[in-house]
Amino acid sequence: MEERVLLVDDDPATVSLVTDALTGAGFFVSSVTDALSCLNALQDDLPDLLILDVMLPDMDGFEVLATIRNNDATRRLPVMMLTARDRHQDKLVGWMSGADRYITKPFNVKDLVTATVQLLRPPAHG
Repeated sequence: MEERVLLVDDDPATVSLVTDALTGAGFFVSSVTDALSCLNALQDDLPDLLILDVMLPDMDGFEVLATIRNNDATRRLPVMMLTARDRHQDKLVGWMSGADRYITKPFNVKDLVTATVQLLRPPAHG
């Protein structure tokens, strides 16, 4: 099964890099460039994973994450923050807001793919 990833980032280079890497790893990736489009997309069709930038043109990614975690329909959606905001305080806000992973830019593509696999294809126990 091809898991679906929604990428929210307004940087075309990041969108291209992430899309190529995750598509190559067997994921289906769609992308939007702002928070409102993200929230609308989540209402229409819930992906298996959301990869979310913090610095978006219309709303802070932390606010988007808080909105997702406060909605019954999206509360359990795995969310990976992918952002240039690398200060300890930023990471703390991300974790406290409910991020499942927090990866800072610049990032290692292999680490991003590994984190995606860990979130979407956890090892079976038993």
